[in-house]
Amino acid sequence: MYQYLKQINYTPIQITDSMSAVAQQIIDMGILTKKSYDDCQHIAAAVIYGCDCIISWNFKHIVNIKTIRGVRAITNLRGYKPVEIINPSVLLESEV
Repeated sequence: MYQYLKQINYTPIQITDSMSAVAQQIIDMGILTKKSYDDCQHIAAAVIYGCDCIISWNFKHIVNIKTIRGVRAITNLRGYKPVEIINPSVLLESEV
């Protein structure tokens, strides 16, 4: 896996106070629970860094209407750019 990751141009990030605050707001608003704090941090990192979208197969915690609407509310309340939350199959081209 490390060999594969070396082929990808990515920038590791550190969790910041801003990210922790967004992650905690996700919990405080009842979007996710403390048990899902890692998922909250992933979402918060995408929000803080202004990502266009979060792509995930995690339908239980991330790609579901409650989380999508909750994250939209947080980005609106805090003045962040909206982030789309989608599953990878949305990106696949289908043949006609």
